[in-house]
Amino acid sequence: MTIAHPPRIAIVGNPGNRRVALFRDAVHRAGLPEARPVGWAEVLAGRAEFHAGELVRLDSPGEDPALELALRGVTDPTRVEGTALWYERFTAAARSVAAQVFACGATLLDDPSELAVLFDKRRCHEVLRNAGVAVPFSPTSGVSTPVRGWDHARSLMAEAGASRVFIKLAHGSSASGVLAVETASGGRVQATTSVQRDAQGRLFNSLRVRRYRTEMELAAMVDTLAPDGLHIERWLPKAAQGGRSADLRVVVVDGTATHAVVRTSPSPMTNLHLGGARGDLTAARTAIETAGGSWAEMLALCERAAACFPHFSRVGVDVLPGIGWRRFAVGEVNAFGDLLPGLRGLDGSGAESGDTYDAQVTAIVRKARNEHHVNA
Repeated sequence: MTIAHPPRIAIVGNPGNRRVALFRDAVHRAGLPEARPVGWAEVLAGRAEFHAGELVRLDSPGEDPALELALRGVTDPTRVEGTALWYERFTAAARSVAAQVFACGATLLDDPSELAVLFDKRRCHEVLRNAGVAVPFSPTSGVSTPVRGWDHARSLMAEAGASRVFIKLAHGSSASGVLAVETASGGRVQATTSVQRDAQGRLFNSLRVRRYRTEMELAAMVDTLAPDGLHIERWLPKAAQGGRSADLRVVVVDGTATHAVVRTSPSPMTNLHLGGARGDLTAARTAIETAGGSWAEMLALCERAAACFPHFSRVGVDVLPGIGWRRFAVGEVNAFGDLLPGLRGLDGSGAESGDTYDAQVTAIVRKARNEHHVNA
């Protein structure tokens, strides 16, 4: 299609990465000038350049071992430790992009201050809770009480009357370092996680979910993770589909829920790389309506969560459906939760004919047109 005054877009990501490729493909389909990739490695090295009039989009720095080394200070990208350093360096890099973009007369589509909140589960939880968004109870909401280790975590659980919780890295992603912890009488504990601990006490992410059944093992892992910052949330019992635990990832673009996918798993973690699988979205919607719930209200919940971050171009909202598919809570809001290749948009969303990246490009074009008309 022909667009008067088409926007020029630069995407800060990892050139050659599938996220960058999928977004650039969507830009091409929209008939816009080719999106210009800018590498996070260039940003860290002080070599990134932006041009007046460009729209600048921030994307994930993941899936690049060299960049992982630069951000986390670890030589093995499967290592779990180092997320506090990663957060410090990545958010500083995002702020430096913002400064350059502002100085040259370009426009940033994603606010670094909101990115910093999205990548701190404690702060994100607090923002959502204060906005009245349904979230699981957390004794670590906000950043006032850092978790010192397993003994401290267990005392926080006891004070909250929570025998089943998720212990998460405050700055983690893709289930890295997540422990689904269950306690019972007599001091019994069990943790389900993809974390593997070696003989030297180092922690690594693996593709196999495993269970640890002794408090000594669990305490060693939590104590190792604590210096990077931990977030604790009550483990809400979730609905099931096909005998598997189920939740939803809903992508919200420019304030509108455009795409959704059901994720199912035999384990508490539904991430696709840990054995999770895409479920049946139509069946989930039917289950919600049959139970007396509201599909529209579930999407509205996601949009309220996204509205807490009005200056970030898109987010992926993780929705936790309660047993019976009638009630919902927001588990997380992800800055880069839009990687759902080939997923068609939701009926009535205005994004039915394309994927999550098509929806984002459409929103960018719409905003550019509106601003042009206002300034004309």
